[in-house]
Amino acid sequence: MNALHSIIFGCVFTASVLMSHCKSQATSTQSTEALPDNFIGFDSVPDKVVDGSVVRVRYQCSRPCRLGVEVVVSALRKTDLVVFRRKWISSVPQVNRIHQVPLRLPPSISYQPDFFNRNILDMQSMTVRAFLDYFKNGTELSTYRRSVLRVYKVLQIMPLSERPSKPPTECLSWWAQLMWQLTDDRIHQCPHESDIIDLLKFPLASTGEHFGVVRRLQPFIDGALERARLHAVTQPSVALSVWVYLLKRCHRKLCGIVHRIDRKKSYDSILLQLTDTGNIVVQARMTTGKDGAFLINVALPLWKWIRLDCFIQHSKVLLDTTWDDETRRHECHFQDSIHYDDTDGYFVIGGGKYIPGIHGYFGPIKYYRFGTAQTDNPLHPKSTLQELEKTHQECQEIKAFTKAFCKEVAENRSLSPNNKGVCTSDFYPLWGQLKDRKKTCSQTWTWKLQQQFSTLYHLLQTKEEIIQTGSLGVKQLGRLLFELAVAELFSVERTQMSITSQSMASLQVSSCFGNHRASLLLASIHLAGLGRPANQQQAHVYSLIGAAHDDRFALMHVGYKHSQGIDGFPEDLDMAYSYYSNVGSQSGVDASRIHESKQYLPEHIYLENKEDLERMTQDEASDVFQYLKYEAERGNMEAQKRIGTMLQWGQNGIPKDLERAMKWLERSAMQMRDPTAMYDYSVLMIQGKGVKRNRTRGFRLLEKAAKMGSINALNGLGWYHGTILNDHKNATKYFEKAASSGNVDAMFNLGLYHLTGKIPGKPWANESAAFRLFLNASRFGHVAASVEAAWYLSTGSLEGVSRDVQRAVIILKKVCEQNGHLGFMIRGALQAYLQGSWQEAFVKYVLAAETGLGLAQSNTAHLCEELNLSYDCQWRYHNYSILNYDPHPSGEFISFHFALTPILSLSLSLSLSVSLSLSIWPLNSKYLSSFIALLKMGDHYYYYSSSAQEDSLSLAERAISMYSRAALAGSPQGMYNLVALAHQGHILPPSVLRSFNVSQRDEQEAVMEKILKRCAEIEEGEGASPCSLALLGLQTRKALRSVTQNRAQLALAYASLLSVFVIIVVVPVQSCLEHRGGVIAHGAQTLGHGGVDLNREQDGISGRPFRAAGNLRLTALNGRRWLRQTCDLAVTLSGLCFFAFWTTVLYHFL
Repeated sequence: MNALHSIIFGCVFTASVLMSHCKSQATSTQSTEALPDNFIGFDSVPDKVVDGSVVRVRYQCSRPCRLGVEVVVSALRKTDLVVFRRKWISSVPQVNRIHQVPLRLPPSISYQPDFFNRNILDMQSMTVRAFLDYFKNGTELSTYRRSVLRVYKVLQIMPLSERPSKPPTECLSWWAQLMWQLTDDRIHQCPHESDIIDLLKFPLASTGEHFGVVRRLQPFIDGALERARLHAVTQPSVALSVWVYLLKRCHRKLCGIVHRIDRKKSYDSILLQLTDTGNIVVQARMTTGKDGAFLINVALPLWKWIRLDCFIQHSKVLLDTTWDDETRRHECHFQDSIHYDDTDGYFVIGGGKYIPGIHGYFGPIKYYRFGTAQTDNPLHPKSTLQELEKTHQECQEIKAFTKAFCKEVAENRSLSPNNKGVCTSDFYPLWGQLKDRKKTCSQTWTWKLQQQFSTLYHLLQTKEEIIQTGSLGVKQLGRLLFELAVAELFSVERTQMSITSQSMASLQVSSCFGNHRASLLLASIHLAGLGRPANQQQAHVYSLIGAAHDDRFALMHVGYKHSQGIDGFPEDLDMAYSYYSNVGSQSGVDASRIHESKQYLPEHIYLENKEDLERMTQDEASDVFQYLKYEAERGNMEAQKRIGTMLQWGQNGIPKDLERAMKWLERSAMQMRDPTAMYDYSVLMIQGKGVKRNRTRGFRLLEKAAKMGSINALNGLGWYHGTILNDHKNATKYFEKAASSGNVDAMFNLGLYHLTGKIPGKPWANESAAFRLFLNASRFGHVAASVEAAWYLSTGSLEGVSRDVQRAVIILKKVCEQNGHLGFMIRGALQAYLQGSWQEAFVKYVLAAETGLGLAQSNTAHLCEELNLSYDCQWRYHNYSILNYDPHPSGEFISFHFALTPILSLSLSLSLSVSLSLSIWPLNSKYLSSFIALLKMGDHYYYYSSSAQEDSLSLAERAISMYSRAALAGSPQGMYNLVALAHQGHILPPSVLRSFNVSQRDEQEAVMEKILKRCAEIEEGEGASPCSLALLGLQTRKALRSVTQNRAQLALAYASLLSVFVIIVVVPVQSCLEHRGGVIAHGAQTLGHGGVDLNREQDGISGRPFRAAGNLRLTALNGRRWLRQTCDLAVTLSGLCFFAFWTTVLYHFL
């Protein structure tokens, strides 16, 4: 009995302890608002997570209150995730009540994974909690954190293997169930992540300007690695290994090697800079927020590859510099630990927006996010870097040789071979003794150098007299060598390209002398294998040399190759942006000098288009120009403006003549009837281009043009008020009005005002508004706006603007292809072609084609065909033309913008627009030039697939892809070729089927018929076109097949064939009968006229023969008449059968 009392007492005591524990949890969180009569606690709670289990809550409120129950879970990446919540209101005070809450949990935490329940939450903890709160302000919501009383209980986590299976709600198909069983047990692993990153694998040419490569690093996907990285932000341990090659000293006090910009657009750790004396500055930001820097005296040499290894260890930075196999270590100790977060902001290799870069090259760059004791970044002996160094060393020898030669000539020494003062070969020692020379050879070069640079030496000998006068410099020598090499590229017959070693040597020397058209031509020869075996490594060397020396074409060339990932250049949009941004900035400056004789608006004239070629052959003696001149002299304003425009921009083969152009433009503007002409002339008057500067008169003309409705004039007034009068209030008003009407200059100018904080009443920088305006202006080809918008897209530094490097590259590429110097090259190539100098045209088109210009690539391929060069030449450039983002823009609005200063000034442009027709198909003006490359590439793949033994299917698919692109662009030839391939059994891509409203379920003939119908519609009005004939044949075969599938119609078909036979047989018989019937009738008539009356013959011997003969004739006549009637009936029936048959065929045909 005592034992029983003890057990009962223990149970009661344990229960009281548990209740007091729950109650203490509830009351321990009471606030000052809680009253003694308020209470909340769990009456019963399940120990494990089970969907549908019930939680009983006991509570008491002193006044009307609001209560709730929540289930909260925590996972690896998420905490306090509410998966269930239920609230209710208690309006009865001072009553102890119990409320039951059934738990309805999501399947992701309640059941095992299956086909319908795939996103399983791996829980680490689970808590059920309840809360009590009063009504506050009538609207404030009650939450667990803000409640008066709250209570919770931690539940046990049910392992994934012990969870129940979810009852099925629908049945799986056999295929889905099989795939689920195959992948059910697969363990998904995180992708491999390395803490070693190659920031740069391919050499980068740096021009010493603000156009470096931007790299952004992302946080680790792996949680452990990311936690380790975040832990190292205040205690960093990272390493960076950089190869650099210096061509010149820094032209500023500091030049960037590698630096990092944080999200606040300020320098962050680590910053490596080069001084103008070759020393290095190491700068870092410490955890205290202060910046520290050290100057390391190393005096880096020129013309050598140097490796910089930087190790960051807490508050210490170690820098190892290595060249000529010798390493020097330098230590920098900062006062505090370095703050280092490599995901905050972006890295810049070389020059950035705020600091110029080095002038030289960057080699491989490796970055160790968790540090390393020793970097592994060797310079391979047979790499492009070593070839680059070797080429520059040879250039130094060539320059030294030329300098020595010019020095000797300047001292009035004739160095021709016939002079006694020349150094001769060691093989002729007796020659000097026999001549008893008095002079001693003082040349600074040897016979070996003369032989090595024989081409240069012979050229220098021929130019001795000019060198003595000092009028022939190194650049002129480079130009002469380039012209000499180009003239020798082709044989005399112009049918074969032959590049000798002498021509290559001339180009190499020309490149050394700073003519980087020669560098680009060397790269093109090595890449395309023009006259020599292809050599990508040498091509890369000369591409980088041209780009490092800031040549526009070379920069576009390397940028284009990196954007496409072709010719051995890795696909790297960041590097492509680096090069294109340089050319884009130069294009902005070039646009302000577009009136120079070395610049022309790019005219998209294709050599296949005979109409455009005829238009380009016009000159001032042509009938068109003379007629315009006649009308202009009579006062025709449109003719005056047209002649002025042609002379101003050099259009239609007319050379530029700015002085004459201004006279005609002035006459058209001064008529005060055309606001566009008035605006154009006022801009030229304000800028003083071609006419004496007169800002006051130009401003008045602007005002008149604006009053007459010129939107460009509104922008001009804003520019005048902002730049000349410094009246930003009125300038903003005009800019906003012009921008709202679509003026691109006004968009840029207004964006610039937002960027610099010049908007009245808003004296702060608004980059978001500026970016939107820059982006809108870039869509219309505004050069400066495109450069600015591309920078924001490439860095992703503006909040709300995601990083999109590809879009930035596309924007800049389009801008660069409108460069005036590129237009001058294209014009020169076209003029050479029209004059019959095809080898010169070929070289110039090749140089332009290597920049990525689709026009030049198409024309180069055309010349490869006309000059009978290798088929690979045609294939290469046709292939490149179809790889472009926008190979052949048609009818674009081209506007060139003129800034008064090179760096972000207000934009003021002429309103000239040039709309160029691209109808170039020789036989049909409806064909576009882009079709030709696609069709020829399709032919290349198709015919090569028919002869190739391997991968013929993939080649056929490529052919289908080329034809499909041409067909989707509207090419009838492409559509016809697709039908031919479909007829052969090839499957057309779904995109093509959708574009022609064809389903994949349709039969082959239905697909072919719809494509041919679209093709025939495009060719409408061209007579019997191939597509219309093919469609007719297809529909005829289809109708005949439909007829033969029905027995009655098949019998009718046979009857029609029989009718044809009957007609063939009966018609000649009927013709013969008609002929004989005529003969018999003639005989009967003759007999009647002879006195014999057959009807009234009397009895007698003499009358009987006559009567018998008459009866025979009547019988024959009746028989022939019956036979004739039978033939007529047969012909009629045959005709009816034939007509019925073809009526049935026509019914099926239609």
